[in-house]
Amino acid sequence: MGQFRQISTFVEVVAHGSLSAAARAEGIAPAMIGRRLDALEQRLGVKLLQRTTRKLALTNEGVAFLEDCQRILGELEEAEAAVAERSVKATGHLLISAPAGFGRQHVAPLIPSFAAEHRDVSVSLHLNDRLVDLIGEGVDVAIRIASLSDSTLVSTKLADNHRVVVASPAYLKRAGTPRLPGDLARHNCLVISSEGSQRGWTFSENGKNVTYKVSGNMDCNDGEVLHDWALAGKGLAWRSMWEVGAEIESGKLVTVLDQFAAPGNDIYAVFAQRRHLPLRIRAFVDFLRQCYAQEGYWGSSETRA
Repeated sequence: MGQFRQISTFVEVVAHGSLSAAARAEGIAPAMIGRRLDALEQRLGVKLLQRTTRKLALTNEGVAFLEDCQRILGELEEAEAAVAERSVKATGHLLISAPAGFGRQHVAPLIPSFAAEHRDVSVSLHLNDRLVDLIGEGVDVAIRIASLSDSTLVSTKLADNHRVVVASPAYLKRAGTPRLPGDLARHNCLVISSEGSQRGWTFSENGKNVTYKVSGNMDCNDGEVLHDWALAGKGLAWRSMWEVGAEIESGKLVTVLDQFAAPGNDIYAVFAQRRHLPLRIRAFVDFLRQCYAQEGYWGSSETRA
């Protein structure tokens, strides 16, 4: 900071033509200006100004140094102006990561509208189901569906979400409706295969979460396939409301065991930092939150978490 003040003082003295004029402009004593110039010349090891009681004159070294200082200060002013503009207008490139299924249904369709509102922001959307390294991979914001209450990640909640057991009306008519989680042992349950993340179906019983191991004649490591099988009447599936809300609304799927629903894995936006978050990230997160909060986005009020 001291070196910068010395340089800016040198430029101001030359611009005002005297130490006293520069001192008046800055509101300090001329002696302070003189000490800054002395310190600058001593640090550089050259004489920049020939000073007399009547006038100032730049040395050859002073002329060359003045040009560099004016250029640097001008670039700094431009940089500050650019940052200030970006603080009130979203600009730059935005890299978003989202789970594949959720991203296809509830992120990708919204991005064109966001881009139309923020024309100085370009967007890359990466869809995958692995846990991305935000810093290592340069991700600006990751959408995650998880319980993050005890997480050290910097996050903000976008929407509620919970899982429900669903089946088609045709399957329930054929196989009956389970009344207790234990009844699932007698049903064909469409489950995530061993490569997936689902290790059982979890319910809330007597204030505690209980996980039931379920099985059926078909499994898959892709939740969208399980969703399709459930619609086709092949069995029961344990799916998130974000995935099946529309089909529940239309009656294509029916929920069962609702009174045993466990606390949900909600939908979050996750960042590498909270302080000085670029406006493009804040704008995108606010945009998603507003979209998800719209009446009827996830289905009727009875089916939303």
